[in-house]
Amino acid sequence: MSVKTLVQLFIVITLCISPLSTVAAQSVYKIGGIFSSTGRASFLGDPEKRTMEMMVDRINANGGIDGHPLEAVIYDSEGDPAKAVSAVNKLIHRDKVLAIIGPSTTPTTLAVVNFVERAKIPLISCAAGIKITSPVKPWVFKTAQSDRLAVQGLYEHMRAKSVKTVGIITVANSFGESGRDQLISLAKEYGITIVAKESFGAKDTDTTAQLTKLKKAAPDALICWGTNPGPAVVAKNVQQLKIDIPLYQSHGVASPKFIALAGDSAEGIVLPTGKILVMDQLLDDDPQKQILQDYRSMYLSAKAGAVSGFGGYAHDAMTLLVAALKGSNGDKKQIRDRLETLENHVGVTGRYSFSPKDHNGLSASAFVMVEIKNNTWNLLTP
Repeated sequence: MSVKTLVQLFIVITLCISPLSTVAAQSVYKIGGIFSSTGRASFLGDPEKRTMEMMVDRINANGGIDGHPLEAVIYDSEGDPAKAVSAVNKLIHRDKVLAIIGPSTTPTTLAVVNFVERAKIPLISCAAGIKITSPVKPWVFKTAQSDRLAVQGLYEHMRAKSVKTVGIITVANSFGESGRDQLISLAKEYGITIVAKESFGAKDTDTTAQLTKLKKAAPDALICWGTNPGPAVVAKNVQQLKIDIPLYQSHGVASPKFIALAGDSAEGIVLPTGKILVMDQLLDDDPQKQILQDYRSMYLSAKAGAVSGFGGYAHDAMTLLVAALKGSNGDKKQIRDRLETLENHVGVTGRYSFSPKDHNGLSASAFVMVEIKNNTWNLLTP
């Protein structure tokens, strides 16, 4: 074979394989994750981490984003704001991620907000505190329902039950403080008077002293605002003190872990939650029902444990980010701008419509009220 023929053959082969080579060489889109996957808040972070990993695998199996494979770079904050700060700095400066999902909690999220704002990297938090996105910060979004919406759900239910006075007990961290602020600011609007206010530490194992004071105030109902395990301690202490008035909890305990921790003291507790805990009780025409069932199937097929709304926050963060990544060519500013204009995006948690004035994008319809009966969740009709 002549040299000329060999050259021609090489050109033909090159032309044939170059499209494949281009696809194979598409750059990786690195996505960061910060979750409380171990520690006291692992009931939040572990399902979030697992969900993000599952969804990255599924997206890559289907060709990635515009041909770009995704790579998840995930760090465990252990629920510690200082460790969350360390993680966000690694993601920004060492790993060079395009966007970050998480952190899992309000305290860890608030600790990293200024870092992502300065670096101009989109962050989609999985935490609930209203201060995360109010006032709006250009590069910060979140998927969890805000505590203000949760308080509105609680107070609507109380008003229907003719509850006029309440005592509140809130965890002494930014999640509890934010909930406390919303409970106080919205009470008058719903004709409710807060007759006593107490708090507890996130690591407290007994709250009888605070509950004894609340009992003396003789409210019509009690509201506990926190995340596990503290609210389970409160529920047990209420039972031990024979406080015979309704106990309400926040959406911060909306997972099977709370029932496991509280045992029979969980019976009769009412709380606001996303629809995931009662998906099979929803009407068939509910726009979230199929998405919820598909997410449950994915999660259970991976043998990742019981499904909860907390993993759903990561699911929604991923689907929102994927929508924003498409056509962005990995440009962070484009990703941010696309997130801010997403409308009617139906997820596990609710229907999102972001705007320059709203980086949470959820309405009151993202919550339903449930009651714990016989160790399970029961949907309460409005």
